[in-house]
Amino acid sequence: MKRIVLTGGGTAGHVTPNIALIPSLKDAGYDICYIGSYDGIEKKLITDLGITYYGIDTGKLRRYKSLKNLSDPFHVIHGYSESSSLMKKLKPDIVFSKGGYVSVPVVLAAAAHHIPVISHESDMTPGLANRITAKSASKICCNFPETVKLLPADKAVLTGTPIRQELLSGNKLAGLNFCGFTTAKPVLLVTGGSTGAVHVNNAIRAILPELLKTYQVCHLCGAGKTDESLKNLNGYVQFEYVNKEMRDLFAMSDIVVSRAGANAICELLALRKPNLLIPLSANASRGDQILNANSFKQQGYSSVIEEENITSESLLKAINDLYARRDQYIGAMSVSRQNDAIPIIMELINSTAR
Repeated sequence: MKRIVLTGGGTAGHVTPNIALIPSLKDAGYDICYIGSYDGIEKKLITDLGITYYGIDTGKLRRYKSLKNLSDPFHVIHGYSESSSLMKKLKPDIVFSKGGYVSVPVVLAAAAHHIPVISHESDMTPGLANRITAKSASKICCNFPETVKLLPADKAVLTGTPIRQELLSGNKLAGLNFCGFTTAKPVLLVTGGSTGAVHVNNAIRAILPELLKTYQVCHLCGAGKTDESLKNLNGYVQFEYVNKEMRDLFAMSDIVVSRAGANAICELLALRKPNLLIPLSANASRGDQILNANSFKQQGYSSVIEEENITSESLLKAINDLYARRDQYIGAMSVSRQNDAIPIIMELINSTAR
């Protein structure tokens, strides 16, 4: 039996593609272990699946000034030492890294022990973690054709992003029942990602009275971001985060408002859900979501409105326009030639594992 170490964390976007691979890895007979941070979101997501989990010390890779930038390098060094000890203990045949700051010491330690590494980059432009570890990777999977040009030619492989197959088997009626909705009005699903999005939350709540005239609204707010004053509002339901019910929420939704993280938009594409993307502002990120969103807009998969341009009037108009043109977006997504990522990545893992 071959052993694989999965790594990646910080946000759910750095974990869910790993989770999507787990059933195929089990079918292929791999013994699966996961290395993540001590108490990041990845720990609960992975341990809930019964996968052996190891926590390491981590230091965040910040692009802004912070006093923590002085101490975090020491956390990274400690995390590297812990990762190196785990490589000696586990002796994996291969490491698959989904990125995020937690993956850096793991990948570097694997390379130092001559353990092959396959990395995956979901965004159009490589993130800092994958740029740091690129030399240590045997292959680097990517999601957009544009990304191939930005990676070493002998390592880049266009694969797409692994999608959790259970998302494709949602039940619309189960979703409606879970939310207490009916079939009388179309359903708008709003999601800001696993950590939520305050700007999106506030913008949606500002136009709730108008939205609820036409739609039922299911709002995934993020941990600690629900609004108690809206708890008993008819036609509106809010959750901090959902897991197994997500497939049913997708199934019941007619349109979706979402951030533009690569994993999120690839799930929307696979599910053929008309969507309005609100990418994270370049002032609060490296701008990867803006590039992701514009790529999907150009391909006819998504409508896009930038954070800085949101007003109550513009957001309401964008949502209504999306619903009116939903069949056009579904048609464009239906003829997409997006790669089936899981078989391609599994072939890479099998051929690269020592």
